Amino acid sequence: MQNANKPFKQTYSETEAALMLGISVYRLRILLDEHVFNDGTFRPPDLILQASDLVLIRFWHRGTPNPKVLRMPKRHV
Repeated sequence: MQNANKPFKQTYSETEAALMLGISVYRLRILLDEHVFNDGTFRPPDLILQASDLVLIRFWHRGTPNPKVLRMPKRHV
């Protein structure tokens, strides 16, 4: 997690995002490929993530089903 003495950034590289989430870059890319880049588009090599993106990625990483949350179906091409 982010050090309480440091302010949150607005944008993060893949490496910074993975570090903030406590996961590997490999796991981050798997989550992005499963939930974002799953319609035939390719993940950009210089991907920049916003702070709000980390909230969704953390949710996807935890993957605990919650009956109060409606999940969107995965897109298949």
